[in-house]
Amino acid sequence: MAQTAIVAGPDPEGVGDALEAEGVDVVRITDTVSASTLDDAGIDAVDLLVLTDVADATGISVAKDRNPDLRAVVYSRESLPEFAKGQTDLAVDPALLAADVVAEELAADG
Repeated sequence: MAQTAIVAGPDPEGVGDALEAEGVDVVRITDTVSASTLDDAGIDAVDLLVLTDVADATGISVAKDRNPDLRAVVYSRESLPEFAKGQTDLAVDPALLAADVVAEELAADG
């Protein structure tokens, strides 16, 4: 069964496209990450939440409340706020790892 992911944020590095290239089904949230946008995206049935804008970091705790088994990944050049670090499974700076490398690892871990 294919993994499913929500990619939330503007995704300037193309991690959503890279995940799709690895066979991951991707749903995108382009609005503010909130309980309703996460529910609309199917948060209770996804394997991954990939956040590309740390301004939406509060969405990590909402997502984990709805789906404790999902992996929360932040793929952003900006620092993750302290309050979100404990619930984030992986934080990657795009300057260090390209989107295709991150997508390959995330798809392989599923």
